[in-house]
Amino acid sequence: MDELLTLAPRMAQEGVRRLLVISGEPHWAQQQAQTFRDAAQSDVLWVGPDAQAEPYCAPAKLVTLLGREFQHAVFDARQGFDVSAFAALAGTLRAGSWLLLLVPEWARWPHQPDADSLRWSDSPEAIATPRFVHHFCDVLRKSPEALLWREGDAFPEVNFPSRPHWLRASGEPDAEQAIILNALAGNPARVTAITAERGRGKSALAGMHIRSLKGRAIVTAPTRASADVIAAFAGERFHFMAPDALLASAETADWLVVDEAAAIPAPLLEQLASRFPHLLLTTTVQGYEGTGRGFLLKFCARFPALRQFTLNTPVRWAQGCPLEAVVNDLLIFADDSFTVSPSGPLSFRALEQAQWLSEPKLPTAMYQLLSGAHYRTSPLDLRRMMDAPGQHFIAADTPNGLAGALWLVDEGGLSAELSQAVWAGFRRPRGNLVAQSLAAHGGSPLAATLTGRRISRVAVHPLRQREGIGSALIARACEHASGCDYLSVSFGYTDELWQFWQRCGFTLVRIGTQREASSGCYAAMALFPLTDTGKQLTQHEHLRLCQEWRWLQGWVDEKLTLPQGPEAMLNDEAWWDLAGFAFAHRPLLATLGNLHLLASLSPLALTALRGRLAQEDEAKLCATLGLHGRKALLIRLREEAAQAMFDLNPERAEKLRERLKQVQFF
Repeated sequence: MDELLTLAPRMAQEGVRRLLVISGEPHWAQQQAQTFRDAAQSDVLWVGPDAQAEPYCAPAKLVTLLGREFQHAVFDARQGFDVSAFAALAGTLRAGSWLLLLVPEWARWPHQPDADSLRWSDSPEAIATPRFVHHFCDVLRKSPEALLWREGDAFPEVNFPSRPHWLRASGEPDAEQAIILNALAGNPARVTAITAERGRGKSALAGMHIRSLKGRAIVTAPTRASADVIAAFAGERFHFMAPDALLASAETADWLVVDEAAAIPAPLLEQLASRFPHLLLTTTVQGYEGTGRGFLLKFCARFPALRQFTLNTPVRWAQGCPLEAVVNDLLIFADDSFTVSPSGPLSFRALEQAQWLSEPKLPTAMYQLLSGAHYRTSPLDLRRMMDAPGQHFIAADTPNGLAGALWLVDEGGLSAELSQAVWAGFRRPRGNLVAQSLAAHGGSPLAATLTGRRISRVAVHPLRQREGIGSALIARACEHASGCDYLSVSFGYTDELWQFWQRCGFTLVRIGTQREASSGCYAAMALFPLTDTGKQLTQHEHLRLCQEWRWLQGWVDEKLTLPQGPEAMLNDEAWWDLAGFAFAHRPLLATLGNLHLLASLSPLALTALRGRLAQEDEAKLCATLGLHGRKALLIRLREEAAQAMFDLNPERAEKLRERLKQVQFF
């Protein structure tokens, strides 16, 4: 460890950071990291699941440290490897830093369950991640300046070739920054976007711009701490407001500067943008902050006069920094998939996860295309693609690169008892996005017993779009879905997107009632039936949506063209639906039509229920009824529904209540 610390001053002069991987039994690995910590003259940040002496940070909280700098760090991945946090931590280390990574015993690691998989695998228990571990080992083997120390082996030789001295940033703009500052000062566009990998000085540039302004600027960012660099360069001109607080205020300024703009929900960002004459967006176009090139393709495309600049030269470390190279290779941050046209004839291929080991080039290209084409992509997607169960892929390949990619996920197949418990709102097992939603929000308590395959992502290279490649990928997915009852898709509803899925043969079965933060759209779900059972489910749920739309359209600010459904009847299905609301946890909007029917047939006052069905404001309704908050109001709504049911048919209502107890305690 003394050798590492002795080398650190030279690394600082050369402007580089390096990685040491420590692999062994947990106690031994902890001892080595603690020895390094004790020997270092500066504070060493420890990141891991178990609290340590300060400075310490849990992996999930590391986003709050973006924009800050540390000298050395330890990342504890012995129980699970949060690669997003690992990459973000690397971005906080200054020149001359060592990053110590603690991993399990080398031979056992591929077979050891990774606790982090609980976040992304949709499995009830942690799973082993052999393909990611193999990928990590391959990256490490090819990295000439990363060190691996395995328990039982001698400490690795610390002997690196000398590098030229690095000129540390002086605080004044470099050549790239100066060009952008001149453009911002001379004839600024209404919206300007500055993108870069971490460490390129985009936040510093934003601070320099604020300091030079004659007018006023407001800075917003995902967290106040992430704007620390802007504050340092803007000086007394720095004025920060959190995004939601700014939106709720009447604050005005000549400029709104948004740091790490891709991490702020798009609808909120769009509302903010409309209030200021000039907007400066800075964001890291790399996966570990929740985006890829999708930020430019999706959000920035809303502003036709937008000017875009990219910073390429690192200012916080030297070009070719060994630690940055390892992180980029590990998380496949190199994003050159859109620089070459994939011309030539198409060939469609089904891929399985085993090809990450046997033929990594193609799944790597697929990940790059998928991540580049989507607004929110993170390394969790890479982990899921490599090792999560039930993943399937189809590639549209050409002699000159990948033209299209489709990613599908197995869903459904729940037991009848569990599916009914999901329908009633008693259970929410991991995963099964569409299958669970069909049960929880639809009218089929056994919907989740069917097996489906959900389209998670579909992407077509920008230079090969409008050729029918997306539709052809969907058609191949149908051919490769043997044993499934349906294909499904969940998407942010827009007319253009729905027309695409409609052309592919999908039927709309659900529309959400709240806009998604990430897209600003209502979540929609559609099915493509593959079996007779799948057809029955699709027809039933589409008919129910058409029937419910009469009432739902008052809650959804989206124009849908749906055929008029049949008049509701208080039949067996309707009674069971009402029982799910009154005696279980079914949402009000999932039973909206039948609740309207119940209220129309009941002579009771039902003040809360009638008021809510008429969309009276919840706060005002609570005040009128003397209730404290939404939870108390929901309890009252369920009670009134139960009262109406007992008033209409007490024997039937009691039987249904008893039946639901069996569903709850199956």
